[in-house]
Amino acid sequence: METITDNNPADIDHLWWQTCVIYQIYPRSFQDANGDGIGDLKGIVQRLDYLQWLGVDCVWLSPIYPSPMADFGYDISDYQGVHPLFGTMEDFDELLEQVHRRGMKLILDLVPNHTSDQHPWFLESRSSRDSPKRDWYIWQEPGENGALPNNWLSVFGGHAWELDPATRQYYYHAFLKQQPDLNWRNPEVHEAMTDVMHFWLRKGVDGFRVDVMWHIIKDAQLRNNPVVANSPFDENDLIYEYHDPAYSTDQPEVHEIVRMMRRTTNQYDDRVLIGEIYLPIHKLITYYGADKSEAHLPFNFQLLALPWDSEQIARAVEEYEGALPMDGWPNWVLGNHDRPRIASRVGRSQARVAAMLLLTLRGTPTLYYGDEIGMRDVPIPQDELVDPQGLYMPDRNVSRDPARTPMQWNTDEFAGFSGSKPWLRLPRSFRRVNVELQKEDPDSMLSFYHSLITLRKRQPAFQTGKYTPVYSDKQLLAFIRENDTDRFLVVLNLSHRPCYLLPKNETFDGEIIISTEAERIGLRTENNLLLSGDEGLIVKLER
Repeated sequence: METITDNNPADIDHLWWQTCVIYQIYPRSFQDANGDGIGDLKGIVQRLDYLQWLGVDCVWLSPIYPSPMADFGYDISDYQGVHPLFGTMEDFDELLEQVHRRGMKLILDLVPNHTSDQHPWFLESRSSRDSPKRDWYIWQEPGENGALPNNWLSVFGGHAWELDPATRQYYYHAFLKQQPDLNWRNPEVHEAMTDVMHFWLRKGVDGFRVDVMWHIIKDAQLRNNPVVANSPFDENDLIYEYHDPAYSTDQPEVHEIVRMMRRTTNQYDDRVLIGEIYLPIHKLITYYGADKSEAHLPFNFQLLALPWDSEQIARAVEEYEGALPMDGWPNWVLGNHDRPRIASRVGRSQARVAAMLLLTLRGTPTLYYGDEIGMRDVPIPQDELVDPQGLYMPDRNVSRDPARTPMQWNTDEFAGFSGSKPWLRLPRSFRRVNVELQKEDPDSMLSFYHSLITLRKRQPAFQTGKYTPVYSDKQLLAFIRENDTDRFLVVLNLSHRPCYLLPKNETFDGEIIISTEAERIGLRTENNLLLSGDEGLIVKLER
């Protein structure tokens, strides 16, 4: 394979968000300090020393704002407050101070696409057709015989239009009916959301992860979405994936909105703007913007979406590296609050290989809380489900609850998460799978993550060096990370069977410094590398 051009030469200065490790915390599930079974801000403060030990540079919080919790915080009723479940604004200020005191950064979720139906903006908007805030949301007249404005469907299933009985118009909601979409074609909405950003940036937060960035603006004509070719669903199923959301997402005008957000962020030193964008690579990269004028990091979710197949992943990495704009910084995500955990998707053994892949690829890695100890999706009984996605589509087994269960800290009754019954159940295995035990076990998943993160922080070649593909086949993925002084070979077996790396024109003499099989650490490599099933290793090569 040919070397991919390095878009970021090692001799330039890099910003903190290019060299950091981001750690996503789902606040309800990280640490409960007041004993009500729900995680809170004071609980997060109690665990900052752990995150610092792990090597985390940046903490990203899922929403902590006041909310009726129809979608567990993604239905916001006040963008400039803190929900009492999580604490007070004073608690937030203390968290921010303690994060910064440890040399770490803190970024917040910004949810600009929609509000709660209990937000004062929407209450005013729906109060009358003549309301000054009527145009802050997307209202439409019924069609003939009360017909819906178009065929758009909700991500959570069903129609995306809700009739307001009082004013006899429909409003649009891409998600729950309790989450009406804002009308970003109204300049007043721009101003209001800019004020929100300034509020938190003045407080000192280090940036935002912008929720569903590609949804923010819709087709001005509200045209029908086309049906996906060979869709496995029927029209009457009212399943979101039945349509290609060609007119309800990723509109050209969204880029001016993202540029506005970037301009606002740029008014403050050393801040970052990250976009949640589930789009193919050729569309994703447009969110960097011309002259880097949009998102610093449009989230790259390929490791969440692709089959765990070495050839497909190798092609995806090369496509991504080749498509990045000049000076566009890459990033990788292995897990989040919306998708099954990596250990459930690929299995316990391959979860270590996945960790090595995430933390050695070029670009900024994002970890999801608990993945570092190998937490798996927890089976939640039907009568205990709380996630609306699972409740509204019970036959599809799409609840996100299994991936949002409490962090497993120790062997206490409730895993050290709380002094009372948690809001979601814990797995039966938490007394074997927890931070306290794994921190003392050099062969544990946590120790493995700690080693990888430590290597990444100590070796600039992994933070800012070049990426060069070496080889891939139906089992194997191999690449080199290097800078002017150091050179490392990463070899990953994404299968359960032994495999072999047989380089044709290059020798790989060096020492194995990290391996999923601890017995190999410190050994010298031969030119032909043999790997066991589920094995990954990093070799420090002789230059």
